[in-house]
Amino acid sequence: MKINVIKLFYVLFILGGALITFGQTIVNTKHNLSVSGPGTVKASSETQICIFCHTPHNSSPVAPLWNRQNSGTTYVLYASSTLNATLGQPDGASMLCLSCHDGTIGLGNIMSGPQISFLGVTGVAYMPSGVKNLTNNLSNDHPISFIYNSSLATNDGQLKNPVAITPPVKLDPASKVQCTSCHDPHENIYTNFLVTTSQSSNLCNSCHNRTNWTASSHNTSTHTWNGVTPNPWFHTPYTTVSANACENCHNPHNALGVARLLKYIPEEDNCLDCHNGNAATKNIAAQFLKSSKHNVSGYLGIHDPTEAASTMDKHVECTDCHNPHAANATTSTAPFVRGTEIGVSGINQSGTPVTVATNSYEICYKCHTGNTWSSPSVTTRQIVQNNVRLEFSTGNPSFHPVVGPRNITETIMVSGLISPNTSSTVIYCTSCHASDGTSSPAGPHGSVYPNILKR
Repeated sequence: MKINVIKLFYVLFILGGALITFGQTIVNTKHNLSVSGPGTVKASSETQICIFCHTPHNSSPVAPLWNRQNSGTTYVLYASSTLNATLGQPDGASMLCLSCHDGTIGLGNIMSGPQISFLGVTGVAYMPSGVKNLTNNLSNDHPISFIYNSSLATNDGQLKNPVAITPPVKLDPASKVQCTSCHDPHENIYTNFLVTTSQSSNLCNSCHNRTNWTASSHNTSTHTWNGVTPNPWFHTPYTTVSANACENCHNPHNALGVARLLKYIPEEDNCLDCHNGNAATKNIAAQFLKSSKHNVSGYLGIHDPTEAASTMDKHVECTDCHNPHAANATTSTAPFVRGTEIGVSGINQSGTPVTVATNSYEICYKCHTGNTWSSPSVTTRQIVQNNVRLEFSTGNPSFHPVVGPRNITETIMVSGLISPNTSSTVIYCTSCHASDGTSSPAGPHGSVYPNILKR
């Protein structure tokens, strides 16, 4: 009898993933599709709970005694210039999840037993349309079924070494990321059957390791949304910037901006649903309505994180000047980058592209150094050109001191400077080019004056 009890417990554990687990039970989740289930989608009379996914006999695959068929669907896969993993068609545990969540197989279509009918449905009941029905288009979902090894982590540079990934987040036996790396179908402690909380991007940070993220404002800010449409956090239950963290900009499933899983297709919309004064303190969106501006809404789908700073196509987006994974509110002195500019690429005074700009002007040089598409200077100059990098060279007879101090010694020239300026003062490009108005946000977003001049 003792042996039989042990066997019975083993079968229940395999079939139900342990119906009762540390205070959580599948009985109380939407994955209980039986007539006793708590959700609106449930069987009309079937009382068994595990049967919708598991069977003790004639299963396929054998583990985990699966009771559903493979739909044979060919999936559209996630693609991005920043993806370093090699993707193939879903396999392993992800195929088991997709046997319901791609919407191609009826929820009551099981291998071992007759089709199960569902309440309010005539015929076959499929996964209802909506965010839970991923369809065969996985291009807007976090990639799955790829090998995550130390080589991938090294090549990517922003992923943790797999040995640092600890339970409850886990890879499958083939060292692959699967749906089950983030989701546990038997427990719904953290909503959406997540294996751990997504608050403060705890789940994302199990694998992702963004440079400067810890000190970034998107990780530390306690700002809340004031309730004015649009809701920047429509896809989460969290109410502060720091609690949403990665999901301030990203949506791991059904993202509209498919490359890099951004919430919206227009790049700037992923910033301006907070930076419109409804969550962030300053209203940046209002600056872009002015006559002279960096026209972020004038370009779509051109900016790419991997683009070469010296040869990129003409465009301007928020992320050309700001790195949302690194930006913070720290201050600095000219010419060094401020907190809002940390982690942004640029071109240095020698004309060489740099992955991370040290000086603020290097970020401006990406567009204002004589690109073939650069606009000609609106000011008549002794030397006709549109390359401000050359114009600011400290070897010139005269220049604005953006790269280094003024090259003047004459008393009359020095005495003409207004305090606190001296012959050794260095300024930012934004000392002249920035939003107009004393209460406007810092930076050259927009101005009522030509060339985004402050006055």
